[in-house]
Amino acid sequence: MNVFFFDMDGVLSVGKETPRYLGGREIISQIKTSGRQVYVLTNDSTHTRKEIHESLIRLGFSFAFEEVLTSSYLTALYLNHRFHRNISFYLVGERGLDYELQTAGHSPNEEHPDVVVAGLDRDLSYRKLNSAVKLLRSGASLVGSYGGAVYMGDHGPALSAGPIIKALEYGSGKRAIIVGKPSPVMFRFALKLSHQEPSKAVMVGDQIETDLLGAHKTGVHTVLVLSGVETRESLKDSKVKPELVLENVDALKRYL
Repeated sequence: MNVFFFDMDGVLSVGKETPRYLGGREIISQIKTSGRQVYVLTNDSTHTRKEIHESLIRLGFSFAFEEVLTSSYLTALYLNHRFHRNISFYLVGERGLDYELQTAGHSPNEEHPDVVVAGLDRDLSYRKLNSAVKLLRSGASLVGSYGGAVYMGDHGPALSAGPIIKALEYGSGKRAIIVGKPSPVMFRFALKLSHQEPSKAVMVGDQIETDLLGAHKTGVHTVLVLSGVETRESLKDSKVKPELVLENVDALKRYL
């Protein structure tokens, strides 16, 4: 493999606000020393790309800033790519997603936005959801930063952005364009940035419905670690099967 994509929560660390180290420092260094590429490919939409990079450095990882790819950052790139201009947005999400959208040149608009952008929102209210549905029914498009049902939180699996996006779809009658995992959009952006073909890439993740399904759709090889959301039991019930199953990310060392 020429490029390795690592999910963050449940693979390298656990905990959204107070991340704790799980593993991977030596693996990352070994891959980079061998001349191969490595990226973090995370659905995190609540923190800025800079905050996530700084957190990884504090945990002892050797990632460069450019090697951290988040759903927020790639959502902003996707909007530039789709519209070929800066657009206006109404946000159902948190500060990290707002920051990446505005840094890319897009502007918030609560009256007549081009798009409603949705991500994880832990301060979600009926008022915010209802306003978003009204804007969608008035002509705005719906873009989701990612579509997962849960993420690996501080105390186990926690509700994620997918159910929020489903509520907006149901209320508006519109289908969201999803950028982050499990959408192939995220993987295509990552492959383009790494200048690699899918057959030369591998995704290391802890969730079947996001990490593995998205990689499978794009032709990227898959490794599942059991340090996060999935268990041996949930794997048995899944139609999507990883090519390799490991107890944790450090067990990857023997396969490099």
